[in-house]
Amino acid sequence: MKLKTIYICETCKYESQKWAGKCPECNAWNSFVEDAINVGKDDFLKNLPKARIHQPLNINLSENFAQKVKTGINEFDNVLGGGIVKGSLTILGGEPGIGKSTLILQICQKLCAQNQDVFYISGEESIDQISMRANRLNINHDKLKLINSNNLEEIIATLLEHKPDLAIIDSIQVMASDVQDSSSGSISQIRFVTEKLMDIAKNKGITVILIGHVTKDGVLAGPKALEHLVDTVLNLEGDRYHELRILRAYKNRFGSTSEIGIFEMDELGLKEVKNPSQKMIESRQKNAIGSCLSMAIEGNRPLLIEVQALTNLSVFGYPKRTASGFDTNRLDILVAVLQKHAGINLTNQDIYVNIVGGIKIKDPAIDLAVCLAIISSFKKNPLPENLVAIGEIGLCGEIRKTNQYEKRLKEVQNLGFKLNLDSKLTKISEVINKIF
Repeated sequence: MKLKTIYICETCKYESQKWAGKCPECNAWNSFVEDAINVGKDDFLKNLPKARIHQPLNINLSENFAQKVKTGINEFDNVLGGGIVKGSLTILGGEPGIGKSTLILQICQKLCAQNQDVFYISGEESIDQISMRANRLNINHDKLKLINSNNLEEIIATLLEHKPDLAIIDSIQVMASDVQDSSSGSISQIRFVTEKLMDIAKNKGITVILIGHVTKDGVLAGPKALEHLVDTVLNLEGDRYHELRILRAYKNRFGSTSEIGIFEMDELGLKEVKNPSQKMIESRQKNAIGSCLSMAIEGNRPLLIEVQALTNLSVFGYPKRTASGFDTNRLDILVAVLQKHAGINLTNQDIYVNIVGGIKIKDPAIDLAVCLAIISSFKKNPLPENLVAIGEIGLCGEIRKTNQYEKRLKEVQNLGFKLNLDSKLTKISEVINKIF
């Protein structure tokens, strides 16, 4: 086998012999990544007589084909679809300091309590560093073993010798094989290491969880093919300076990708949040100007959130638009709708929008709440305390009904709030006139 280095555009898969700043096919900037292909002449058909012939199986497999082990952390188990599948390969990503290693150590403690043998293999931190974190989290179990290595051959030999139930690889970006000439963290190394760990997981029944880094754009570092190799792709989101963390599954071969897990970070690690809606509004002030409640859907879970807005007279020629936890481009659209269809002059106002709790919401159903919070701040008039605004705003100023509306409404009623907006009001201007 003879390998040759090429460069592939991550956007359109265009191949080039040399790296280029701009893809000539799709015009994407900085999208080329290094890859290696086999250009040697392999006598493929000559090897067929030596190949093992498989016996085809009936589609009615045993119910125990995908055995799921519950970790005891319900929020984590729900995201995975009921628990960790034996012999699966999962990758957990997230920003530095978000709590990936903390969550994994807590999972290790739970599984060890179920008589599972767990190996924590770290290529970044020393044994002493991991032990210090484990002691801070009160994690101490004889079945949890620590290994410090970043060599793939050493790791596989250790796993084959001891055959643990679960192996944690922290992190996949620092692992390297002696077979590959490239350095650790390169595209070819990450893919090769992942492929070999996948073989161990599938053939030996060892469950493997990989911890991965994310880029500055918030996407999983490494080749896109890495996500296609693994069974489950998890991402831990949130602001490291806030308490709440959200665990999402972007790919799950053994369950739904619609579930999310919500955790709270404290000095003893990550704790499950049983009632996230109550947690989000527990510090809300009464009669606060520029504050409005809304019901967003995160995964399959309705979540009551508080939207805050602040308007201030701009001292510059061009007003500033800033949003935390909300899309800034969407904010510009909503401001334009308010000016065009509601007659609100915001051309000389700096506007700041914040989703309380440090989480990011992409649900368009909170458009109405954002608009009402902005008007409340602009007019210096608080909204009704029990008002929950749900609705997507169109470019014509209309209020569109959102998906899963009945589910949102039921959750609002269960929390003791009410939608005191007349359903006949279909324009943002009508809602503003009724409230203000």
